[in-house]
Amino acid sequence: MFNYDKLRGRIREKNGSETKFALKIDMTPASLSSKLNQKTDFTSIEIQKICKELEIVKEDIPKYFFEEKLELNSRNEENAAEH
Repeated sequence: MFNYDKLRGRIREKNGSETKFALKIDMTPASLSSKLNQKTDFTSIEIQKICKELEIVKEDIPKYFFEEKLELNSRNEENAAEH
């Protein structure tokens, strides 16, 4: 799973809300929400549009779209393995 917290923050910082931003990039708010909640994937064209609108440079794309979400259960799994 990817962590879109940084992307959500940038969207709010630049546009005030995800709804306003979605409409700005010709996407429905429901579609953007679905992608941010990982029910569907972003296409490469969508990533390009988003980066252009949010002024995200090419080198920073992985930070916004491909950072792995840390699982809270990992510590519990380590403790279980020790016992």
